[in-house]
Amino acid sequence: MFGGKGGVGKTTTSAATALHYARISRKTLIISSDLTPSLSDIFEMEIGPTEKPVPGAQNLHALEIDPDEVMRRWKEKFGPEVYAAASALIDLPYDEVVDYVAMAPGIQEEFMLDYILERVRDGRYDMIIWDTAPAGDTLRLLGLPQRFLEHLRVAPKVYLEVRDSFKLSRTPFLEIIRSWRELSEQTMRFFGDPANVEFILVTIPEALGVYQSRRVIRDLQQHGLDVRYLIINDVIVDPNGAFLRQRMEMQRPYIEMLYEEYGDRMTLVKLPLLPYEVKGIERLREVEGFLFGGEG
Repeated sequence: MFGGKGGVGKTTTSAATALHYARISRKTLIISSDLTPSLSDIFEMEIGPTEKPVPGAQNLHALEIDPDEVMRRWKEKFGPEVYAAASALIDLPYDEVVDYVAMAPGIQEEFMLDYILERVRDGRYDMIIWDTAPAGDTLRLLGLPQRFLEHLRVAPKVYLEVRDSFKLSRTPFLEIIRSWRELSEQTMRFFGDPANVEFILVTIPEALGVYQSRRVIRDLQQHGLDVRYLIINDVIVDPNGAFLRQRMEMQRPYIEMLYEEYGDRMTLVKLPLLPYEVKGIERLREVEGFLFGGEG
């Protein structure tokens, strides 16, 4: 998982990393869950919500998650049992009932995690690289399984009160609650296990980037995720004018701050500010070289 605030280079670094693993013969899928994904732009191809091979990069496939596709799959997976349970209380058409339940807060985000987890479980890829949404949205997403579980803990009591009030016979509500609880527990276990997931934080050597990175690291730890890799992007290393020299001096204390605070427990990688747009396989290979230093 690649995370960080918007505009720091998550897509560039995640795409270069995906390219690296594909190059060393690991079948790799890169996923973007950003609402304004840029994988299509960086690979110079139309990607969209279905897995597509990336031309010129053997073993690499890409996918931009479409929230509508996530909800379509949710309805396919849970719609029949939701309707079976709800129809004991109300008499409405199938689509109206299922669409209404699908609008419940947290449902879409919760099952986006399940959607990604399914890509892992089906075993078709050796490596999945997730280019996440900007930090705040990602942290909210990672916190959802726990909040969802807290909601489900009171759901059986509510169901039983409704059943008794309406003198209903047994309906599948409890089965649904149990299946959703297990889903949330599985999601929490998977994403909280460092054997399964590596969270790579991307930042830039400026106040907003560095201070938000500190908060993200602290918040991720609360979700059981330790950051072991920190990429510092857009570092000026060869200034050739007064403007760049001044910018390099501005960056210096922030870089030193990151090394002082995290250098003994994380691998920090400095990615230089490049004079060109990173688009296409060849440019991404250059970024790969900076990130992996010829490893492979």
